[in-house]
Amino acid sequence: MPQFVAYYRVSTDKQGLTGLGMEAQREAVARFLTGKGDLAASFVEVESGRRDNRPQLHAALNECRKRRAVLVIAKLDRLARNVHFISGLMNSDVEFVAVDMPSANRQRKPPHLPEPQNRITHHSPKC
Repeated sequence: MPQFVAYYRVSTDKQGLTGLGMEAQREAVARFLTGKGDLAASFVEVESGRRDNRPQLHAALNECRKRRAVLVIAKLDRLARNVHFISGLMNSDVEFVAVDMPSANRQRKPPHLPEPQNRITHHSPKC
């Protein structure tokens, strides 16, 4: 069975201290993993989803590399709020799965992300 590393994120200290949202994330991950694999480690971060500097996320990714594990998150929006950050993870060497959108992984673009734009534009000659 594969190993998984969980990453949980709350946005504010108050959420982190009270467990608001954290328990729901833990329960969602636990339900998802039933019969799929073992939870090898988990990492918790109290940080805005808009910030890229997240030490616990980097630690979780390093743990995934070390164990050859899959990063599991309860909801894709717990990972990041911006397309650039998520696309960077999709291009990384770490497999990941979001419980709320299991089809969004390294091989498949989440449905709400925009299609890549063709950078070459063709201009018709001016008359």
